[in-house]
Amino acid sequence: MAARDFDADVLVVGLGPVGAVLTALLAQRGLTVVGIEKDMAVHPLPRAVHFDHEIMRLFQQLGIAEQVGRHARDLPDYEFRTADGKVLVNLAPPRQTQSGWGAGYMFHQPGLEGVLRERLASTALAEVRLGARLDGFAQDADGVTAETSGPDGVRTIRARYIVGCDGAWSPVREAIGGGVFDYQFDEPWLVVDVKAAEGSRLPHINIQLCDPARPTTCVLSGPGRHRWEFMLLPGEAPEAMLDDAVVRDLLGPWDCGPVEIERKAVYRFHGLVANRWRDGRALIAGDAAHQTPPFAGQGMCAGLRDAANLAWKIEAVIKGGAHDNLLNTYQTEREPHVRSAIELAIGMGRVVCMLDPEAAAQRNADMLAARASGAPPLPPLQAPAFADGCIVSGAPGAGSVFPQPSTDEGCRRLRLDDVLGEGAWLLSRKAVTETATGLLAPTLDDDRLVPFRTPLLAWLDRFGVDAVLVRPDRYVFGGGDPDQLVRAWTHSLAHPFSVER
Repeated sequence: MAARDFDADVLVVGLGPVGAVLTALLAQRGLTVVGIEKDMAVHPLPRAVHFDHEIMRLFQQLGIAEQVGRHARDLPDYEFRTADGKVLVNLAPPRQTQSGWGAGYMFHQPGLEGVLRERLASTALAEVRLGARLDGFAQDADGVTAETSGPDGVRTIRARYIVGCDGAWSPVREAIGGGVFDYQFDEPWLVVDVKAAEGSRLPHINIQLCDPARPTTCVLSGPGRHRWEFMLLPGEAPEAMLDDAVVRDLLGPWDCGPVEIERKAVYRFHGLVANRWRDGRALIAGDAAHQTPPFAGQGMCAGLRDAANLAWKIEAVIKGGAHDNLLNTYQTEREPHVRSAIELAIGMGRVVCMLDPEAAAQRNADMLAARASGAPPLPPLQAPAFADGCIVSGAPGAGSVFPQPSTDEGCRRLRLDDVLGEGAWLLSRKAVTETATGLLAPTLDDDRLVPFRTPLLAWLDRFGVDAVLVRPDRYVFGGGDPDQLVRAWTHSLAHPFSVER
């Protein structure tokens, strides 16, 4: 089918944070995108409350880090406490991160989504259709034909690919088929979001209260906001827990002073992973592909990493001549990341959710002893490097996040990503003889890299290599000889492995 017969290169279904970021990234890379969203306006109440440094780097890439920062505040310490206040473990945010931003941020989701909608409205290649619902789609060899309904009636959209960012009950996932893997972690919790009023006394750190009488989470949200999560006990009815008097009784022991209850809802925390993330020209991302309990704060983060991983690969296939099988590496790379985050969250949840007093007492004794000995009582919050996918498997640094050094220049912060811009980079001690379309290949003597030369040399020295090839999503393709890396990159895009699903 001729290019003029397509309404867009990509149809994105769902414009929550994941769909909005994916739409913005695709349009920024020169693709035409139609994004549809069944709701007419941004959901007005908070849901996710945390994102990490890698996600702020992604917002930086979209040019909205400053705007997002107005709806966020720095991640505080995270403490697990016994019912009587003893600290079982304290997780202090690291002072430095690979991405050159703070370790994490507590934020107000409606504010973030408002920034993303403004970003889409200013993007010529992105068309947003609100109040539009996906009714179904069909694939052929060249693309996807989707039927939607909305304020303008029934419409047909023709696109090269469709990506379902359409949530936990994803119609796109159902169309792809394959079912889901269930971690068998299913716990009901009451979530209460509040706004600070004059005279309120809200905690300044994030807390997991490991109380067998009522496991409770208490965390910061966006500026001037806070969240509590109370585990429902056996026999408690969700409807009864939503009563204002019940909520006030639960908040009472926290002595938080006057607060305005902004939202209250009962959720079931569970861990699920879709078995298939792709079927031909249909893909899924975010909650459509995986769902996690909130204890590690990685739900939205995982979905936005999906968007970053997928956007450059779709561009490479549509515009860069890459083989369609490159899209198979999306699930290959992202699924292990997702599973490690879900398993960490479930492990943390099992620590928190003990209702048996004797078991809880033993847990407390073990964790207090571990803390006294200096042993880490919880696994690290560190995602594994990609073991396979669009990388040079086994090469130095392959599959890890490439650091973003920064420096102060006058009154502003100068960051590597802003200086070098989009696309893949080959950063090398020496000039290369091989070339590749769309690959930026400066040596470390390049004037642009002078402010970052010391940390970049330190990375090359650490791995004992002359060069590193960095993918557009800022993950390392591999370190080694520069010419060999260029050849491997070209081959990897033209002949990626095929994954059977």
